[in-house]
Amino acid sequence: MSQSLLELRHLKTLLALAETGSVSQAAKRVFLTQSALSHQIKALEAHYGLSLFERKTQPLRLTPAGERLLRLAREVHASLRAAERDLARLREGEAGELRIAVECHTCFDWLMPAMDVFRQHWPAVELDIVSGFHADPVGLLLSGRADLAITSEAEPQDGVRYQPLFAYEMVVIMANDHPLAGKAQWQAQDFASETLIQYPVPDAMLDLVRKVLKPAGINPARRSSELTIAIIQLVASRRGVAALPFWAVQPYLQRGYVSAARIGEAGLRSELYAALRNDDASLAYMHDFLATVREQSFATLPGLSVLD
Repeated sequence: MSQSLLELRHLKTLLALAETGSVSQAAKRVFLTQSALSHQIKALEAHYGLSLFERKTQPLRLTPAGERLLRLAREVHASLRAAERDLARLREGEAGELRIAVECHTCFDWLMPAMDVFRQHWPAVELDIVSGFHADPVGLLLSGRADLAITSEAEPQDGVRYQPLFAYEMVVIMANDHPLAGKAQWQAQDFASETLIQYPVPDAMLDLVRKVLKPAGINPARRSSELTIAIIQLVASRRGVAALPFWAVQPYLQRGYVSAARIGEAGLRSELYAALRNDDASLAYMHDFLATVREQSFATLPGLSVLD
């Protein structure tokens, strides 16, 4: 029997490809060039005499052979992570405190599932969310009222370290019978005569306003709501349009509840970072929480991309 070519790095590559659905995004996740990643896959396919992915599909789809290796990759990855957590507990102990402050209203859609998984791994760590929406979560971090802050910008500050989480696309949603419902992409001027339904936050925290509308001198009428589902219902009732993460509105698009379009030719990209104090950056449970957030988010939310 021939010696196996399969190594841990190959399994990590397969996981990245399956979760991102893109060679370019997977390459970023495993810190390879696209050509190096493609070479890995081709070497595996040559070794086993089987294709692992269906070519020219977007997102990438695995063949039965690829699915089998992906199951192995997930099993090995889970075992490896469990062993690393065990060793970290032996080194640092099992207890700790992790208070999380967020500045984005849609964060809870992915944060809560990640917290549920984390609790199973670190039951002795006190995990909590600092109640309410916070315009300055990093300020809570620096004042000692939070241990981790979720923020859309990585502004350098003394004593603070930023870890990238993921990037995602914002889309404009409108009622199905809106005059522009069939348009593939909206430009800034398309918002001029609309009512923009948004979260009650400053303009500086709204990527649509900050990156698209304000530079073009567009200032549409406004209406606000605290809840994502309320915003979507207002849009469906023809009360206005909204810009929301694609992953947050996808279930409603699939049910035909509202329509959506890209914002600009290249799309409107938003980003999320985790901010933590420098002194906490080496904590094993902190490292594991961030890894869990990324893994759970890429595995469950559509359209995410790797944050450089």
